[in-house]
Amino acid sequence: MPGAVLPEARLMLAKQVHSAIAVTVSGPWKGPPPEADALVTATPGLLLGIVTADCAPVLLADPEARVVGAAHAGWRGALGGVIARTVAAMEELGAHRGRIIAAIGPTIAQASYEVDAAMHDRFPPQAHRFFAAGAPGRWQFDLPGFVAAALREAGVEAVQDLAEDTYGQPARFYSYRRASHRGEPTGGRQTSVIGLA
Repeated sequence: MPGAVLPEARLMLAKQVHSAIAVTVSGPWKGPPPEADALVTATPGLLLGIVTADCAPVLLADPEARVVGAAHAGWRGALGGVIARTVAAMEELGAHRGRIIAAIGPTIAQASYEVDAAMHDRFPPQAHRFFAAGAPGRWQFDLPGFVAAALREAGVEAVQDLAEDTYGQPARFYSYRRASHRGEPTGGRQTSVIGLA
């Protein structure tokens, strides 16, 4: 509930499309929400929200500049540069990447994230360290590790990974992949939020 985090704040959600698009928010949407996978703001009284069900929710803040951001980093968005674009958008509002602190929320863990060779091959060779060999023709992808590396490559040194596996904790988290494997409804999501008082 937004009120439990920041009373009377407006919750801002984008139409997430697994992109690298970062949008600056200065007030409530005038019309439908934009297609984007990251939101940044320096406006008090707004909560930036990201919904996930295995992808990585990334919350960022420069407390000195009073600029915050929230990014939805699935493998497509992370590979496409959503982290770097979020940091750049925060800098446009006065943040400094060396002061930004970031948290990676509940995300599917490498042990739970089996992918095929076609996905593995979409990543550049320098990213292959985030894949461990699995069953023949399969790989285990370390999404939170890849996202943490993208944050550090963007100049964010203070990175905290909560190390909470969405797939492996059915009592705590929704997981699209787990629900798919079990033949259950796949509509459940977590919402991660950040804002300025």
